[in-house]
Amino acid sequence: MESLQLTHAVSCKLSANIYLNPCSSRGFVHFSHLMRNSFRNSKLTVVKSDMTGRSNFNSDYLDDEEVVEEKDEEKQGVLLGIDRDESGSVIALNLIPPSGEVSVESHQDEDVKPEEEDDVKREEEDEVIEEEKIPSRVSYNIVFVTAEAAPYSKTGGLGDVCGSLPVVLAGRGHRVMVVSPRYLNCTSADKNFAGAFDLDRRIKVHCFEGEQEVAFFHEYKNGVDWVFVDHPSYHRPGNPYGDSHGAFGDNQFRFTLLCHAACEAPLVLPLGGILASKYRPYGTYKDTRSILVIHNLGHQGVEPAVTYKNLGLPQEWYGALEWVFPTWARTHALDPGEAVNILKGAIVTADRILTVSKGYAWEITTVEGGYGLNELLSSRRIVLNGIVNGIDVSEWDPSSDKHIGFHYSADDLSGKAQCKTALQKELGLPIRPECPLIGFIGRLDYQKGIDLIRWGIPELMEDDVQFVMLGSGDPLYEDWMRTAETTYRDKFRGWVGFNVPISHRITAGCDILLMPSRYEPCGLNQLYAMRYGTVPVVHATGGLRDTVENFSPYAGDGNSEGTGWTFSPLAKDRMLEALRTAIMSYRDHKSIWEALMRRGMLRDSTWETAAIQYEQVFEWACIDPPYIP
Repeated sequence: MESLQLTHAVSCKLSANIYLNPCSSRGFVHFSHLMRNSFRNSKLTVVKSDMTGRSNFNSDYLDDEEVVEEKDEEKQGVLLGIDRDESGSVIALNLIPPSGEVSVESHQDEDVKPEEEDDVKREEEDEVIEEEKIPSRVSYNIVFVTAEAAPYSKTGGLGDVCGSLPVVLAGRGHRVMVVSPRYLNCTSADKNFAGAFDLDRRIKVHCFEGEQEVAFFHEYKNGVDWVFVDHPSYHRPGNPYGDSHGAFGDNQFRFTLLCHAACEAPLVLPLGGILASKYRPYGTYKDTRSILVIHNLGHQGVEPAVTYKNLGLPQEWYGALEWVFPTWARTHALDPGEAVNILKGAIVTADRILTVSKGYAWEITTVEGGYGLNELLSSRRIVLNGIVNGIDVSEWDPSSDKHIGFHYSADDLSGKAQCKTALQKELGLPIRPECPLIGFIGRLDYQKGIDLIRWGIPELMEDDVQFVMLGSGDPLYEDWMRTAETTYRDKFRGWVGFNVPISHRITAGCDILLMPSRYEPCGLNQLYAMRYGTVPVVHATGGLRDTVENFSPYAGDGNSEGTGWTFSPLAKDRMLEALRTAIMSYRDHKSIWEALMRRGMLRDSTWETAAIQYEQVFEWACIDPPYIP
């Protein structure tokens, strides 16, 4: 569903800078994020600092911009001040009131006892030690440009990535900014933006053969600058990309606007700055690196070639985005098949390319998984890597989850059985602790393999099992879930829609989680399941194959290894075979099953692990010079 892009600038004089944009187009650096379905890809930009102690980033243009900001300081509601150490290096960013006065509150009286002095010294030493624990070797200035970022906006995995990864990177000592639209849809979700205040900065964006004015809102939270681009096109009912009638017809305009505004944001806002690729010919962002992170190659941002003029890009960039459909895919015999493909342009010009798992990084270079871009991606394989997403282990923690009635851990699994009983009671299923309870959570569409579940349920229901499904999507499958619940009253429950507390309770209460996805760039539900001691049975594809280790009873010196079951090829019979093997293990081999549960619960799925790998990619991106058009 999404792609992510990263950029790294080397000649910056602060720390390093990273830019992230969630379009299927190239993200941000070399051209804007555009297109209807393509905006679910992201871009990250990184700028490496030589730590000379100056607060500007990478060009004389930025120097001038800082001067303007200082002159306008009195006009701002709140500004970010910069603290430096003796060498001039930036060590902290502080909020400064409009008057410029900063009050310092003393925590130590003039008459301090020796014992109290020692305590104060020890506390100060502890603080110094804590500061020295930041593990990253190089500090980067990172800007994420994304169509969604949780908790402000979210439709899927992209929102989770852009809501969690920036916070972890900031905690590792990087300077992080996230730029995303300020969506207002007249629902309770609008309150997510309540903490963001108007920066009182207006800029003119030139695109679609006209001039558009956008505003910026800002919230500093969890060490991250959350910047929201405000424009009337983001204020409407529905999700970020469409409503019940389908995708919005002006998505190309809405996300082109986001890209241009995000390029300007680091330059005009009193928060620091970095990137943009079309600026390089003029000396701005010339040392930035861009990294495209592909979340779902199916969203490419393909539009008619005539729309190129709307993107606000130089004509010489057309070749990077040019796309010609094969003859069989054209609408009629006279159709030349000419189009622009934003994601294709991103792949051509990005400094590094990432996907959200190693398996998916390989799959997109194949004919089956490449969606027409496999040859291009194969040609750039040397800069293509995969990093598995992490999960929020504070939200998804069975020992403290507020959505479940009983807590448990790998050391004490007793609460797991209680969660199962509570779930059966809540859903109206017979309370049978010994009966395997299988769950599915996800969108009801072709990609998720719902058709296999539909055709496999009659055979599966012949066994002594219970099955629970939660999701929404294709009306055909929604109606089938309702029918199946009526047909198998004591064995099947289907919850049409999505409910966060229920998803937590299903994850905690089920014994097995089924994920027969046709392709899955990363997947999060299998990570949540393992965290809760629920054993996954998955199709061996993409991130599912990377994260679920197939069970082997004879490995590990005879003590068994693995965290679940994988099956391949994608077929109903193979899926049922894997499920029945898991069911048999649950019933007949309790000690092995508990070992499976504990291995999954102890698996490292933190964002910290992913952030370390991202930092390695930032370093690699700085080795070669940036792409110059």
